[in-house]
Amino acid sequence: MTDPSKEPLLRITGLAIDYRTGRRQWTPAVRGVGLHVGPGEFVSLVGESGSGKTTLVQGALGLLPASARIRAGSIAYSGVDVTGWNDQRMALVRGNYVGFIPQDPNTSLNPVKKIGQQVIEAVRFNEPEAGNAEQHEDAALESLRTAGLKDAERVFHQYPHELSGGMKQRALIAIALAGKPKIIVADEPTSALDVTVQKVILDHLVRLREELGIGILLVTHDLGVALDRSDRILVMRDGEIVEEGPVRQVLENAADDYTRRLLEAAPARHAGRLEPTSGTRAVTRPIPGTASVALEAHALTKTYHLRGRGRRRELRALDGAGLVVRKGTTHAIVGESGAGKSTLASILARFTPADSGTVHIGDRELTGLRRGQLREIRRDLQFVFQNPFTSLDPRFTVGRIIAEPLRAFGLAAGRARVVELLEAVALDESYLDRLPGRLSGGQRQRVAIARALALNPGILVLDEAVSALDVSVQAQILQLLVDLQAGFGLSYVFVTHDLGVVRLIADDVTVMKDGAVVETGPVEQVFRAPEHDHTRELLEAIPGARLAVAR
Repeated sequence: MTDPSKEPLLRITGLAIDYRTGRRQWTPAVRGVGLHVGPGEFVSLVGESGSGKTTLVQGALGLLPASARIRAGSIAYSGVDVTGWNDQRMALVRGNYVGFIPQDPNTSLNPVKKIGQQVIEAVRFNEPEAGNAEQHEDAALESLRTAGLKDAERVFHQYPHELSGGMKQRALIAIALAGKPKIIVADEPTSALDVTVQKVILDHLVRLREELGIGILLVTHDLGVALDRSDRILVMRDGEIVEEGPVRQVLENAADDYTRRLLEAAPARHAGRLEPTSGTRAVTRPIPGTASVALEAHALTKTYHLRGRGRRRELRALDGAGLVVRKGTTHAIVGESGAGKSTLASILARFTPADSGTVHIGDRELTGLRRGQLREIRRDLQFVFQNPFTSLDPRFTVGRIIAEPLRAFGLAAGRARVVELLEAVALDESYLDRLPGRLSGGQRQRVAIARALALNPGILVLDEAVSALDVSVQAQILQLLVDLQAGFGLSYVFVTHDLGVVRLIADDVTVMKDGAVVETGPVEQVFRAPEHDHTRELLEAIPGARLAVAR
């Protein structure tokens, strides 16, 4: 008989999962995967979108949709094979043995129930006959404290919308801990969080591992995060494990080409700014401090008046913010969620009016321009949005999407011009008649950039334009932006929360906090000798410290 004490907390052997794609047709999503997690071990499963990571986790937790099946293999917790168990039996495993932390706290928490109620529900489900209402409340408060929420009593009585992103994620950790699990499975738990909040959450998971002996399986697309935190790493591609080993082995002696490409694509792998690829038609790069000004903003303020629960309150989104963008350079705006980055970008593009302050493009002042005058400004300043999956009309072909700005301004929108724009973003004529639904995330963002280039603008405002992309696709888009800037002399306003990306693409950086600018200057200067505490916090939170050392 198997000794449970010598078995891993989770062992997956030869697991194969298929999805139904027709009446009698099945498509493999996971192909013969095996992994194990021991007590107190931190294991990361790394891979890009579509690699099969989430399907594997759903299979291990008994959460596969009706359209999926386990074709082969086994799933065992402490030596107990649970393969094929029904949902009722697996629900007990999910609560009492394995805690699950899903990716998005905004969709995983019930918006109409207070946090305390939701944690109590998890406590009652896992121990329905243990304790009374008061004891259940005490257990829920203890879970919230263990999850790192210092003011647990206040959070207990709040609704999800009253919490920050990091606090919501810690509430999900509290729910996962309510059943006192032996292992935690975390599916991209920090991908939607700022780097500083991400660091806090991951630090806490490491503490849980060290203090409680909990095993952790972290699912992530960020190799830098995985390398910083893990004991072992498994790299997944096209439903298979292509690399497995201790962190040092994977970092120093990766055996698979795909792993090496992921390592090379990670921002921390590169010491300085990306250079244009060979063969790119280049304009002369401005010498720091000498370039003329492309865009300038001064003393911008913006206050939103909010209503809720019968009360009115004010949110100061911008408080005297400003910046200067030199021609032919990239000026990054960085900060956490709520810092005012996107509000500032929206005002620069005149999507949102400022309460006060000025914005100039060259010698033209944008504040107070009438609609017709503003239309001409838009020819010189274009916007690239964060999410390529929502910024393109799903009913339009690629050709129509790119030609739309040309038609709107009465310019020639012939096939040759559209193909020229496609080729500028490294796509070819075969994409003209495709719909966005048939494109990958990176291809969609290339189409969005081609659309922005259609009117020959001098300035592009890019609002978190690579944050929704996998690391290797992100690297391709960043290199594309560098090449386009070299070829066309473009000026970029690059909004991001990731200082690792700033180092790769930006010449100057403005750091924001609570609507105000706390530091600004050349990237090299700010990275080498940051003057503000918040800048230092952002720099310390950049994932990939082990990658940087290896570099």
